[in-house]
Amino acid sequence: MAGPIDLNEAAERELQARSSRSCRIKVCCSTACLSAGSGATRKAVEDALRARGRDRDCTVVPTGCMGPCSLGPLVRVEPREGPSELYRSVGEADAERIVAAHLDDGPAAGDLALDERLPFFTSQRRVVLANAGRIDPDRIEDYIAEGGYRALEHVLHRMSPSEVIDVVKASGLRGRGGAGFPTGSKWALLAAADSPQKFVIANGDEGDPGAYMDRTVMEDDPHRVLEGLAIAAYATGARQGYIYVRAEYPRAVERLERAIRAARRYRLLGRGILGADFTFPVEIRIGAGAFVCGEETALIASVEGRRGNPSLRPPYPTERGLFGQPSMINNVETLANLPTVILEGPESFRSVGTQTSPGTKVFALAGDLRTTGLIEVPMGITLRRIVEEIGGGVPEGRSFKAAQTGGPSGGCIPARHLDTPVDYESLRSLGSIMGSGGLIVMDDTARMPQVARFFMEFCREESCGKCVPCRVGTVQLYGLLDRICQGRGRPEDLELLSELCTVVRDTSLCGLGQSSPNPVTSTLRYFPQEYLDLVRTREVDRA
Repeated sequence: MAGPIDLNEAAERELQARSSRSCRIKVCCSTACLSAGSGATRKAVEDALRARGRDRDCTVVPTGCMGPCSLGPLVRVEPREGPSELYRSVGEADAERIVAAHLDDGPAAGDLALDERLPFFTSQRRVVLANAGRIDPDRIEDYIAEGGYRALEHVLHRMSPSEVIDVVKASGLRGRGGAGFPTGSKWALLAAADSPQKFVIANGDEGDPGAYMDRTVMEDDPHRVLEGLAIAAYATGARQGYIYVRAEYPRAVERLERAIRAARRYRLLGRGILGADFTFPVEIRIGAGAFVCGEETALIASVEGRRGNPSLRPPYPTERGLFGQPSMINNVETLANLPTVILEGPESFRSVGTQTSPGTKVFALAGDLRTTGLIEVPMGITLRRIVEEIGGGVPEGRSFKAAQTGGPSGGCIPARHLDTPVDYESLRSLGSIMGSGGLIVMDDTARMPQVARFFMEFCREESCGKCVPCRVGTVQLYGLLDRICQGRGRPEDLELLSELCTVVRDTSLCGLGQSSPNPVTSTLRYFPQEYLDLVRTREVDRA
């Protein structure tokens, strides 16, 4: 077996190879841009270079998400000397123009240029997404050239497991899957468990409608996930890792499989990682798309091959988890923060965000905005800055009405709270949650009872049915909302709706049922008149 890789030498080789090329043309090949036709755009760029005999001198790099997904396909030209240029909405015919502009001194394609001084770019702080749009996800050499696996090397050769946990605790990193539990505290629980076998699991079961934060990280920077998972395993004493990905993410599965094979070849996974006495294999488990499997006990059941039903806690997974052994589940985005926490230190990580919610958060920004896409912003940024600066505001002729955070279990926040900081505590005080990072903006055409009905229908369909409050309560809540939205509701239905929300929230077994009433309670709280208008209309009709 070959010796362990020298990361410095590998990075230097890759950087020298890059410097020998006159330019690099990066084409976004994330799922969003591919759906907009970037596959054909990439081929058109390659054909244009080949026609000029420049295909060896100028490299086409299929990269991950560059951010403004609504403006795709996106293409970035990086000459060896001089500034780079980012282009939006690049079709096949546009590819020839862009290549000619940069290689033949042809007319500038200024009508396609995207100004990176816009707030969409300048208001962000990319940590988790640092490599997205910059590297080819299928080339481990690209990741290593950007400093990849240096954090793993550092902890294996310079830190004890307990020191790693102390650093993560000091950073204040909280779980990015939604609950916001302190990551270092969870690691300490697993490290303290006395067992010859422990497991760590990356949760990539992202089920919120319209959310694609974790999918993007797995597709665009798979080695960052693997590196974070290996660091977690070393710190907690785990010797086996799993990545749980929903079947609806086939591209993420393919990328992770290739990344695992490449990491094994370089002895960055498996036995004797980086020459240290540390063995850590990683396997992928594919879920069947059940939303409830985002809950950790249901996810564990699914990995074991059982139906994904939640279980009562305690015992918690760190006591008795996968195959009855101590286990820990971290969200994909949580793990992707770890290389930065280790290399830059906890103080640097804490310098971004708020005291109780340090770091950044990735959001899938969607809805009634001029620019939508994937963003990463410091915790504590206000909703107003996200909506008006980064998203460019609601299009002309309409006005902002509400922002829904936290996916189907989140709440709807009205215009009067636009200056609310985006952190765990502030959102919770408004009746919403951070969730995994979905953020939907609605203009004044939205009807909030209908919005609540939409999300309740989702929760009703996704309930596993194990506990009565969720199985029956979500059906009853949907029925009441449907009756009200159709104009057949009664004034007393509003009181019943509120009471039923409380019962479902307080008595359901897992987080799905406990948080499912959030869209209803928040719209009742902030938009009561819309409900009253619907039931009063019926009263007038009856009179």
